[in-house]
Amino acid sequence: MSGPTDEIGARTDTGRAEGFSDGVLAIVITLLVLELRVPEGEPGELLSGLVKQWPSYAAYVASYLYVAVIWLNHKATFSRVREADRGLHWANLLVLFSTALLPFPTSVLSRTLQEHDLPDQRVATVLYALVGVVVCISWLMLYHYLATHRELLVEGVAPGFFPSERLRALIGLVLYALGGLLGFLVNPLAGLAIFILLPPFYGLTSGGLYSTRLVPHRRAADD
Repeated sequence: MSGPTDEIGARTDTGRAEGFSDGVLAIVITLLVLELRVPEGEPGELLSGLVKQWPSYAAYVASYLYVAVIWLNHKATFSRVREADRGLHWANLLVLFSTALLPFPTSVLSRTLQEHDLPDQRVATVLYALVGVVVCISWLMLYHYLATHRELLVEGVAPGFFPSERLRALIGLVLYALGGLLGFLVNPLAGLAIFILLPPFYGLTSGGLYSTRLVPHRRAADD
């Protein structure tokens, strides 16, 4: 028989989850900047050395923007959440787990682009794309959980909001996969271009596709 204390801790406010998430994302951004290093070379070659490191700058910008946009989307998501249960905590931890992987493929991609080894560049592009796909899958799971657990949401959240957010995650999943495919079969720079363009899309829609009216609003009865 269930005791009266069985549900203690099953649901809590979102304060600790949001604070922990902010800390993790801050560490991830810090790790990204550590890949920007002073180039080695003879005296008088500093300028050329800095120019040769342009792939590091491009990879850093792409990943920094990505983490920044993840923070914006995380903030927008939890502003609509009233309380969290164990399932939501696990979904949130999965988002943080996938995001924390970003410094690794960023480092691999920037170094291989500087070494001008095409086969390695192709592999590095696919690696970055795979991590991007994993991040999108984690957001898809988070949005799906919130779409099916409306009792966790604050009052006034439209019934179609989180169902439509799943579409945003799917768009990213498809485009990261496409970037990896183009980077491997065509040119690594084609994949890098997609990686750089995706964060602005997620930044512009951080309030949600439903809020920006990029998806049709349905009646609550249809949701």
